[in-house]
Amino acid sequence: MVRLSREIILYLASEYSTREVLRRLSDPFWFQAFGCVLGFDWHSSGVTTTVCGAVKEGLREVDRDLGLFVAGGKGRTSRKTPQEIEDACDRLGRDAAPLVYASRTAAKVDSAAVQDGYQLYHHVFFFTAKGDWCVVQQGMCDENGMARRYHWLSEHVASFVDEPHDAVCCDARADDTLDLVAHENERVRDASATLAREKPAVTLDALARLAPDAPVLRMPRRHALLPELDVASNYLEKILIKTYERAPENFESLLGIDGVGPKTLRALALASELVHGAAATLRDPARFAFAHGGKDGIPFPVDKITYDKTIEILNRAINRSAIDRSDKVHAFRRLASLASSRRPSPPESRP
Repeated sequence: MVRLSREIILYLASEYSTREVLRRLSDPFWFQAFGCVLGFDWHSSGVTTTVCGAVKEGLREVDRDLGLFVAGGKGRTSRKTPQEIEDACDRLGRDAAPLVYASRTAAKVDSAAVQDGYQLYHHVFFFTAKGDWCVVQQGMCDENGMARRYHWLSEHVASFVDEPHDAVCCDARADDTLDLVAHENERVRDASATLAREKPAVTLDALARLAPDAPVLRMPRRHALLPELDVASNYLEKILIKTYERAPENFESLLGIDGVGPKTLRALALASELVHGAAATLRDPARFAFAHGGKDGIPFPVDKITYDKTIEILNRAINRSAIDRSDKVHAFRRLASLASSRRPSPPESRP
């Protein structure tokens, strides 16, 4: 998978651009197909971590020449993302701060501002020498055992806190998701930032008026909102003192303050409705062919001989200096045409 992913990425970058590679990786359908071509299970959550890991390992020795870099990974490796971005930028001689900010903010949004029950455990940050980037990160839900993948692309991020995703993919959706980066929750974001600048007593007094069975924002799956579990009362005052002292000018600044997590944002969203009449909308943001077989044997076991031959052909096509660039492209197109002509026709449907 490492070798084949490298050859495919190298070909895409040489034929189109590294920016186009980011566009492909941020497309959930292309990403899934990419994993299938590499031989991974089409229906497994592991396709995210495996594809990203294969690309990162495959580009390790050629990233600087290619101008495409990969940082982060699964679990503890994800926490090394800022340092890996800084190390790459040191080699490039460019400022790492905007890229580190993009990585951290994307992770904070999907772990705190999008409260869908999926805990992030995988974060990978792809970026080019010119500063373009995309994020592929994934969370897991303990309740249903399912994964959810989040795609970001820099050229489509007009705001980190207003519909920033290119895609959020999952087979399950819920009706009680607090998505604070949904466009319709703009008033809640503004009201939350305003409350964060107020003295803590304003928010705490508003929350104290909430009854355990209040019909306001019934977000957790267990049923009614429970203030003692959902608004972190013992710790909340300390965080509100911090936000009061920092006086964040907007929701994005609030999100970046250390210690401001899901419970703080949920408390501010609740208080925003009581104090400013800004009710949050609960809308789940999730919206959404094998070449070498799959490791699970579906639709057939991985054919290693064909797999290695594919790598060899791609490598030869990209690296043979005697072949003109345009001839390479025509050769691939002829190959695709030949494969298409040999594909069996689908069976006729019976009445």
